[in-house]
Amino acid sequence: MSGSRVREAMVSEPATLDASASAMEAGARLAQPEVRAVLVCDEGTLIGVVTRKTLVREVVAAGRDPRSTALREIAEPPHFTLDADVPLDVAFQLLEERDLERVPVLEGGRLVGVLSRSGVQRRLAEDETAEEPA
Repeated sequence: MSGSRVREAMVSEPATLDASASAMEAGARLAQPEVRAVLVCDEGTLIGVVTRKTLVREVVAAGRDPRSTALREIAEPPHFTLDADVPLDVAFQLLEERDLERVPVLEGGRLVGVLSRSGVQRRLAEDETAEEPA
């Protein structure tokens, strides 16, 4: 069993938008094919997530102006987060059970990273290789 922690496999300092940013700014980020969600923070504290679906439902379908709609008004609370000190093998089990590809990582309530399932798999494989006898 691995002694690695989530903090050792996460992507530190993930891209975020401030809670005061506009829905239009989130839309610009989400227009990039590799961006699936925008993490919304207020002074470093994760307050929610905005996805393409969020923008359609909360802005477009609701007839709101994307230039004046602040993300704090539409961000959805994250469904699941992990603490940076959780053992990596436990984190992997949790991601598998919930069928999640990525999850925000918190430390003392503050966003410190994002953990991806592929990042966990890679780190666990590295740990396994390092533990094999020579």
